Amino acid sequence: MKINVIHLGLTLSKLLAIVVFLIGLGNLIFPAYGVAFLQVIDSLYPGYHFGKWGFGGVIVATLYAALDGFILGVLFAWLHNLVGKFIKKEGK
Repeated sequence: MKINVIHLGLTLSKLLAIVVFLIGLGNLIFPAYGVAFLQVIDSLYPGYHFGKWGFGGVIVATLYAALDGFILGVLFAWLHNLVGKFIKKEGK
């Protein structure tokens, strides 16, 4: 079964963006919430600095997460489709 590359990219983009946004927003409201997760995000995304920018930082991290989700989704779907071609050829 072939996966639509763009659709999976957009789906993972939205999913990761929503997760990072909600955890970042939760941390602004409840400062002890999601600290370990946001520190990992801080180490992954060069423009995001945990606890320094407030809501602007949450937006930056959300945009990075959306971009990462799209790239990961496209790569996963492309690899899935590529492997599927080889498996079909062997199964003939």
